[in-house]
Amino acid sequence: LSIIILVFIILTLSFLLTSAETLMDSTTATAELGWTVYPWEEVSGYDETMNTIRTYQVCNVFDSNQNNWVRTKYIRRRGAQRIHVEMKFSVRDCSSIPGVPGSCKETFNLYYYESDSDTATKTFPPWMENPWIKVDTIAADESFSQVDLGGRVMKINTEVRSFGPVSRNGFYLAFQDYGGCMSLIAVRVFYRKCSSVIRNGAMFQETLAGAESTSLVAARGVCIPNAEEADVPIKLYCNGDGEWMVPIGRCVCKSGHEPVENGTVCKACQSGYFKTAQGDESCMQCPINSRTTNEGAINCVCRNGYYRSDTDPLQMPCTTVPSAPQNVISSVNETSLMLEWQPPRESGGREDVVYNIICKSCGGGRGGCTRCGDNVQYVPRQLGLTQSRVYISDLLAHTQYTFEVQAVNGVSDQSPYSPQYSSVNITTNQAAPSTVSIMHQVSRTVDSITLSWSQPDQPNGVILDYELQYYDKEQSEYNSSMIRSQTNTAVIRGLKPGRIYVFQVRARTVAGFGRYSGKMYFQTMTEAEYNTSIQEKLPLIIGSAAAGLVFLIAVVVIIIVCSRRRGFERADSEYTDKLQHYTSGHSEYPCPARHLPVPFFQVTPGMKIYIDPFTYEDPNEAVREFAKEIDISCVKIEQVIGAGEFGEVCSGNLKMPGKREMFVAIKTLKSGYTEKQRRDFLSEASIMGQFDHPNVIHLEGVVTKSSPVMIITEFMENGSLDTFLRQNDGQFTVIQLVGMLRGIASGMKYLADMNYVHRDLAARNILVNSNLVCKVSDFGLSRFLEDDTSDPTYTSALGGKIPIRWTAPEAIQYRKFTSASDVWSYGIVMWEVMSYGERPYWDMTNQDVINAIEQDYRLPPPMDCPSALHQLMLDCWQKDRNNRPKFSQIVNNLDKMIRNPNSLKAVTPLSSGVHLPLLDRSLPDFSSFSTVDEWLDAIKMGQYKDNFANADFSSFELVSQMTMDDILRVGVTLAGHQKKILNSVQMMRAQMNQIQSVEV
Repeated sequence: LSIIILVFIILTLSFLLTSAETLMDSTTATAELGWTVYPWEEVSGYDETMNTIRTYQVCNVFDSNQNNWVRTKYIRRRGAQRIHVEMKFSVRDCSSIPGVPGSCKETFNLYYYESDSDTATKTFPPWMENPWIKVDTIAADESFSQVDLGGRVMKINTEVRSFGPVSRNGFYLAFQDYGGCMSLIAVRVFYRKCSSVIRNGAMFQETLAGAESTSLVAARGVCIPNAEEADVPIKLYCNGDGEWMVPIGRCVCKSGHEPVENGTVCKACQSGYFKTAQGDESCMQCPINSRTTNEGAINCVCRNGYYRSDTDPLQMPCTTVPSAPQNVISSVNETSLMLEWQPPRESGGREDVVYNIICKSCGGGRGGCTRCGDNVQYVPRQLGLTQSRVYISDLLAHTQYTFEVQAVNGVSDQSPYSPQYSSVNITTNQAAPSTVSIMHQVSRTVDSITLSWSQPDQPNGVILDYELQYYDKEQSEYNSSMIRSQTNTAVIRGLKPGRIYVFQVRARTVAGFGRYSGKMYFQTMTEAEYNTSIQEKLPLIIGSAAAGLVFLIAVVVIIIVCSRRRGFERADSEYTDKLQHYTSGHSEYPCPARHLPVPFFQVTPGMKIYIDPFTYEDPNEAVREFAKEIDISCVKIEQVIGAGEFGEVCSGNLKMPGKREMFVAIKTLKSGYTEKQRRDFLSEASIMGQFDHPNVIHLEGVVTKSSPVMIITEFMENGSLDTFLRQNDGQFTVIQLVGMLRGIASGMKYLADMNYVHRDLAARNILVNSNLVCKVSDFGLSRFLEDDTSDPTYTSALGGKIPIRWTAPEAIQYRKFTSASDVWSYGIVMWEVMSYGERPYWDMTNQDVINAIEQDYRLPPPMDCPSALHQLMLDCWQKDRNNRPKFSQIVNNLDKMIRNPNSLKAVTPLSSGVHLPLLDRSLPDFSSFSTVDEWLDAIKMGQYKDNFANADFSSFELVSQMTMDDILRVGVTLAGHQKKILNSVQMMRAQMNQIQSVEV
């Protein structure tokens, strides 16, 4: 090859990558390269800029067995694991050489040899493939001929090869020609690396590429100053080509700093600007009425006299308190009052202005004004009014009042000053007494009933007398009769035996009559009941005579003492005598205080009393008062889990601002509803929203301003108690079951203390969470029992729908629903729990259940039910509701059982006493079988047929008299079989006794 031709080869096409680091470049040599040849030839030439270059060439094509080697000097790898070799070369076309032998080649081989130091000699490593490691055989894309014939021109080939991993300190490269005519023009040795860079807010140091072309080398980033990792630790991966891959994670500027210079610098917010949280956002200017105290602020401080509430976002302007309401107008009507006003002139820059009403009673000989008592009623409420009007009632007659109307907003509680207000002074007029709320039956005969009632909560003066209206329930109200009584008792005579009468009473003062009380139902005795009562009470009459004489003497002594203490104040004697008659047996004092009425019952101070939402003129106002409105954007429905009376029941998530997301149950109102359906649907929320107890389902809120309308409650993972028990039959200990019952009783005690009657207490209406906590629920149905037509559980009685199997006799017969009737229902719930969700009274019809209860039959104890629990059930099922325990007593009894588990070990067998329990319908009726063998097969004890026959127990009469000793003597040794046969025998005996009593 002519060296002159090589001079014109353009060598400047070599590229330098910013991601590559050169280890050796033959084109930069200014003197001989000094490579070891065997037997290549080093020659000099010039490039196009007349710079000297050194190349190697070989062309021994006419010699046979060619093996020509050239070896580079020692090359240090400088930490690189993979080496890249760029070769520029030219190859003579073998066909262009006249007379060339067939051994002519147009390729050459590339080798490398690793070494920790420069130890090579002219003969070491030897010129052979081993110990050299072959990289590849290099072939030219294009060759050239020495003579330009047919337009062929000389071509420069460029090839790049890689090898690795390398681990020694350095290496040699070798090029082997074995029969070609070629020139090695330039060799560059380099490795790849990823240069230092700032990405995603983090700095990454220079990183060498991996040992393989597919290697990814991880580099851990360091956040730039005033930045911090936003989520996962930030990383970058350097690939085999020395390129950074897409980063994982990121660093963001800290709060009080913003990104500048394309995110490579986090700069502190300047004065007057702030940034609340980390992120890529820019600093914001301080809102109105706020400022910063230094650079890098994370919030702006409110100026003096301005505030920010806990729920206000930091970018919201600071606000102040509102001015006083304007133009307060009052309108007095007897002992009630309507207050109206206009909004304050200045709202303080906020839209959440509400109003509070402060009532003060003035005069009355007490000096100054004092706060009004809890008896004063406010509609819609006293505090937090959103509208500029309020209706106030139950004020005292002829009394001076001062009402302050305060304007407050979200920052009023942060101001050191009291809210600004406008006031108005009024004086009430005379008013009629309020409604009589409670009426009791004192006694009854076949033709008379004696009643007593409580004094009105608001007499509004001296009660002159009472008017009692009554009529036969089977007749029209227009045929009613009336009597007057100057005391709070009356004897109504001339009634018919065994008839139900409707009674109402109202009080009268000088201002006139108050409103009638609610209708109460009482029944006269039948002739049979009256005769039985006389016979039972006759032995007591004689004994009572002596006790009555002693009592009469005591009363005379008390009257004498009280008369002296009162100083014979005869001016008040008439009224006080009435009061004495009313409070007899109920006063805590031996002598009633002057003009101080003592009621039949007292509400514990601070006790919250349930308010029926249907007493509101606008039931929607009850929803607004008792249920929190939730924005529909906070609710996410996940799935439908059932269907309710008004629509679907779903599960989902509730995420309120500033609170953790929670799992909830969502009741939705189906589309196309009427206004009445909407009102009835939301009434459950109005009821539930008044309750706050760990064993009563908790209302989270309602959605009424969007569609669909929703009621949102806490989610109970295990669903209804009856289904949960049936799915887990026999899985719980007695203590666990008693714990569930205790929770239900505690919830019912709370409801009873609030004067709320559930009316539909059953295991299906108890919900269970994941911790086995039971909570009373389903408050919507209790009011609408009469309208239910879809559920066979609810059967007509006296014109309404009632869950017969769970309802007390007086509630079925007279619609008398009280906490005592809820106690009866609780006894049925106890039976459901101990039987793991079995249906009360099994497959009996509702009419059969009613007849059985009237005959004093009661449910038997479930299998393995402790006798103490069954006795508590029987106490709940007392026919006389006054003899049933209160829920507070039930809770105490269950607590004692839990503290003393031994009391739960005794199990009572079926009794055949006076109060015979209902026949256990889970066991077959013996009367449906003709032989004892058939009966044994029916109770799945057929293996003992021969035992019974051999022991002469061949008739039902003999079997019904068997005892445990007899069962052992027959040869029944398994405890489970003994128990089943004994229960069946006892059931047979009870059935026989029942048949005999019917025959008698």
